[in-house]
Amino acid sequence: MTDLSTFTPNMRVAIIGASGGIGAAMVDALVAHTQVSQVFALSRQGESHSSPKVLNLTYDFTNEGSIMAACEAMREAGTFDLIITATGLLQGEGIAPEKNSRALSYEGFQHSFLINTVGPAMTAKHMLPLLTKENKSVFAALSARVGSISDNRLGGWYAYRASKSALNMVIKTLAVEYGRNYNNSAIIGLHPGTVDTDLSKPFQSQVPAGELFTPQQSAAHLLNVVNQVRPDQSGLVFDWAGKEVIP
Repeated sequence: MTDLSTFTPNMRVAIIGASGGIGAAMVDALVAHTQVSQVFALSRQGESHSSPKVLNLTYDFTNEGSIMAACEAMREAGTFDLIITATGLLQGEGIAPEKNSRALSYEGFQHSFLINTVGPAMTAKHMLPLLTKENKSVFAALSARVGSISDNRLGGWYAYRASKSALNMVIKTLAVEYGRNYNNSAIIGLHPGTVDTDLSKPFQSQVPAGELFTPQQSAAHLLNVVNQVRPDQSGLVFDWAGKEVIP
């Protein structure tokens, strides 16, 4: 079972993107944990989970009204110990990772930033005030190592890289703001590695043996990182093994 010992007992948790590969695996892992009392599972479909621990909510973070409605339901339950935005876009709807600058498009940048940067930022706007101040609490968003400027040696993937890099700046800026009043909280980015989901399928042949994780493995890794992170590490991005991703 995942270690959540640094959190208070009877944890209340929210997972945004609960119908995705990593998000769904996180919901399953948290439902099975004896330390977790309630899980809010948020997704566009509002898909149901059979556990009585789970409250399923429809959530579209491209619509601020939808965010506000979900947060109102969450506020009625009380404060939260852990909120994770397990969402991201690499390709889809006519969008693909750019191999070179000739492939750049307004649509690619606009949609990538909407899903990878603006959505998590607007989620944070409304959900960070729901974190408990009394004990350790964490707000985490899925980022990516390719968002690191110093680590970019291959080029390409312009919109995805830029949107994740921008997300990392949002995380850092939120950490500065909330660090003034939320002394027990950490706001962090999480790099899950390469996970066997629809997002990574076209690129899995390039992944070294043993480095392609199942959603269940990824969820366990990331929840362990969340458990280990300290409030004084707020604003940083960590990979699945708990190592800091340098900007």
